[in-house]
Amino acid sequence: MKEATLVLIKPDGLKKSLTGNILTRLSETKLDIIAARIVHVSAELAKKHYEALTDKPFFEDLIQYIRGEFHEKRKVMAMVYYGEGAINKVRALAGSTNPEEADAVSIRGQYGRITTKGVYENVIHASAHKKDAEREIKLWFQPEEIIVDLYSTKAGEKRTCNEVWAL
Repeated sequence: MKEATLVLIKPDGLKKSLTGNILTRLSETKLDIIAARIVHVSAELAKKHYEALTDKPFFEDLIQYIRGEFHEKRKVMAMVYYGEGAINKVRALAGSTNPEEADAVSIRGQYGRITTKGVYENVIHASAHKKDAEREIKLWFQPEEIIVDLYSTKAGEKRTCNEVWAL
Protein backbone atom coordinates (compact mmCIF):
# COMPACT_ATOMS: atom_id res chain seq x y z
CA MET A 1 0.00 0.00 0.00
CA LYS A 2 1.30 3.45 -0.90
CA GLU A 3 1.78 5.81 1.99
CA ALA A 4 3.53 9.07 2.78
CA THR A 5 6.09 9.98 5.42
CA LEU A 6 7.59 13.25 6.56
CA VAL A 7 11.36 13.51 6.40
CA LEU A 8 13.24 16.43 7.92
CA ILE A 9 16.92 17.11 7.46
CA LYS A 10 17.58 18.90 10.72
CA PRO A 11 19.81 21.96 11.25
CA ASP A 12 22.87 19.90 12.18
CA GLY A 13 22.55 17.96 8.92
CA LEU A 14 22.41 21.22 6.98
CA LYS A 15 25.30 22.75 8.93
CA LYS A 16 27.48 19.71 8.20
CA SER A 17 26.53 19.86 4.47
CA LEU A 18 25.03 16.37 4.63
CA THR A 19 21.97 17.13 2.48
CA GLY A 20 23.38 15.47 -0.64
CA ASN A 21 24.60 12.41 1.29
CA ILE A 22 21.24 12.00 3.03
CA LEU A 23 19.25 12.42 -0.20
CA THR A 24 21.50 9.86 -1.89
CA ARG A 25 20.86 7.39 0.92
CA LEU A 26 17.09 8.08 0.79
CA SER A 27 17.13 7.40 -2.96
CA GLU A 28 17.90 3.76 -2.07
CA THR A 29 14.27 3.44 -0.95
CA LYS A 30 13.00 4.02 -4.54
CA LEU A 31 10.30 6.30 -3.07
CA ASP A 32 9.09 9.49 -4.73
CA ILE A 33 9.58 12.95 -3.26
CA ILE A 34 6.16 14.59 -3.59
CA ALA A 35 6.91 17.77 -1.63
CA ALA A 36 10.03 19.61 -0.51
CA ARG A 37 10.86 22.96 1.03
CA ILE A 38 13.33 24.77 3.24
CA VAL A 39 11.69 26.01 6.42
CA HIS A 40 12.66 28.48 9.14
CA VAL A 41 11.04 26.64 12.05
CA SER A 42 8.92 28.82 14.31
CA ALA A 43 8.57 28.06 18.02
CA GLU A 44 4.89 27.30 17.37
CA LEU A 45 5.66 24.74 14.64
CA ALA A 46 8.40 23.13 16.71
CA LYS A 47 6.11 22.78 19.74
CA LYS A 48 3.28 21.34 17.65
CA HIS A 49 5.64 18.91 15.94
CA TYR A 50 6.97 17.60 19.27
CA GLU A 51 3.76 18.01 21.30
CA ALA A 52 3.83 14.36 22.42
CA LEU A 53 7.10 15.08 24.25
CA THR A 54 6.05 18.20 26.19
CA ASP A 55 6.38 16.43 29.54
CA LYS A 56 9.94 15.26 28.88
CA PRO A 57 12.85 17.02 30.61
CA PHE A 58 14.61 17.49 27.25
CA PHE A 59 11.63 19.19 25.56
CA GLU A 60 13.04 22.73 25.58
CA ASP A 61 16.41 21.53 24.23
CA LEU A 62 14.56 19.65 21.50
CA ILE A 63 12.68 22.81 20.50
CA GLN A 64 15.93 24.82 20.42
CA TYR A 65 17.61 22.07 18.40
CA ILE A 66 14.94 21.78 15.67
CA ARG A 67 14.85 25.59 15.41
CA GLY A 68 18.60 25.62 14.77
CA GLU A 69 19.45 27.55 17.92
CA PHE A 70 22.45 25.26 18.57
CA HIS A 71 23.79 25.76 15.04
CA GLU A 72 24.45 28.51 12.55
CA LYS A 73 21.80 27.03 10.25
CA ARG A 74 18.37 28.07 11.50
CA LYS A 75 16.52 26.04 8.93
CA VAL A 76 15.25 22.57 8.15
CA MET A 77 14.72 20.80 4.83
CA ALA A 78 11.23 19.26 4.94
CA MET A 79 10.16 16.60 2.45
CA VAL A 80 7.35 14.16 1.89
CA TYR A 81 8.37 10.76 0.55
CA TYR A 82 5.67 8.58 -1.01
CA GLY A 83 5.36 4.97 -2.09
CA GLU A 84 4.99 1.37 -0.97
CA GLY A 85 5.97 0.98 2.68
CA ALA A 86 7.39 4.51 2.83
CA ILE A 87 7.32 4.82 6.61
CA ASN A 88 9.16 1.57 7.35
CA LYS A 89 11.67 2.03 4.53
CA VAL A 90 12.67 5.52 5.67
CA ARG A 91 12.71 4.58 9.37
CA ALA A 92 14.99 1.61 8.66
CA LEU A 93 17.38 3.78 6.67
CA ALA A 94 17.32 6.56 9.29
CA GLY A 95 18.19 4.21 12.16
CA SER A 96 17.54 4.48 15.89
CA THR A 97 16.73 7.92 17.35
CA ASN A 98 19.72 7.59 19.68
CA PRO A 99 22.78 7.87 17.41
CA GLU A 100 24.82 5.66 19.74
CA GLU A 101 22.27 2.85 19.36
CA ALA A 102 21.77 3.32 15.61
CA ASP A 103 23.23 0.79 13.20
CA ALA A 104 26.56 2.12 11.95
CA VAL A 105 25.35 2.02 8.33
CA SER A 106 22.16 3.99 9.06
CA ILE A 107 21.97 7.76 8.51
CA ARG A 108 21.88 8.46 12.24
CA GLY A 109 24.60 5.90 12.92
CA GLN A 110 26.88 7.54 10.37
CA TYR A 111 26.21 11.21 11.01
CA GLY A 112 24.50 11.56 14.40
CA ARG A 113 26.02 12.35 17.77
CA ILE A 114 25.03 13.13 21.34
CA THR A 115 26.30 16.49 22.56
CA THR A 116 27.95 16.98 25.93
CA LYS A 117 24.63 18.55 26.99
CA GLY A 118 22.91 15.26 26.14
CA VAL A 119 21.07 16.51 23.05
CA TYR A 120 20.60 13.90 20.32
CA GLU A 121 21.84 15.50 17.12
CA ASN A 122 20.55 12.81 14.81
CA VAL A 123 20.41 14.87 11.55
CA ILE A 124 17.08 13.45 10.32
CA HIS A 125 13.47 13.02 11.37
CA ALA A 126 11.24 10.33 9.91
CA SER A 127 7.59 9.78 10.85
CA ALA A 128 7.11 6.80 13.16
CA HIS A 129 3.60 5.67 12.16
CA LYS A 130 0.91 6.41 9.59
CA LYS A 131 -1.07 8.55 12.05
CA ASP A 132 2.07 10.53 12.96
CA ALA A 133 2.94 10.95 9.29
CA GLU A 134 -0.45 12.48 8.46
CA ARG A 135 -0.34 14.84 11.43
CA GLU A 136 3.24 15.91 10.69
CA ILE A 137 2.74 16.35 6.95
CA LYS A 138 -0.26 18.58 7.62
CA LEU A 139 1.83 20.67 10.02
CA TRP A 140 4.73 21.20 7.64
CA PHE A 141 2.92 21.46 4.27
CA GLN A 142 -0.19 22.99 2.77
CA PRO A 143 -2.22 20.81 0.38
CA GLU A 144 -1.12 22.75 -2.73
CA GLU A 145 2.55 22.13 -1.89
CA ILE A 146 2.15 18.36 -2.33
CA ILE A 147 1.86 16.99 -5.85
CA VAL A 148 -0.30 14.00 -4.83
CA ASP A 149 -3.74 14.29 -3.22
CA LEU A 150 -2.85 12.59 0.06
CA TYR A 151 -5.60 13.66 2.43
CA SER A 152 -9.03 15.21 2.23
CA THR A 153 -9.36 18.94 2.04
CA LYS A 154 -12.48 20.92 2.82
CA ALA A 155 -15.38 19.72 0.70
CA GLY A 156 -16.09 21.52 -2.55
CA GLU A 157 -12.75 23.30 -2.77
CA LYS A 158 -10.43 22.90 -5.72
CA ARG A 159 -6.69 22.56 -5.33
CA THR A 160 -5.69 26.19 -4.97
CA CYS A 161 -3.32 28.24 -2.88
CA ASN A 162 -6.18 28.94 -0.46
CA GLU A 163 -6.97 25.32 0.29
CA VAL A 164 -6.82 24.02 3.87
CA TRP A 165 -6.74 20.55 5.34
CA ALA A 166 -10.03 19.00 6.36
CA LEU A 167 -10.09 18.07 10.03
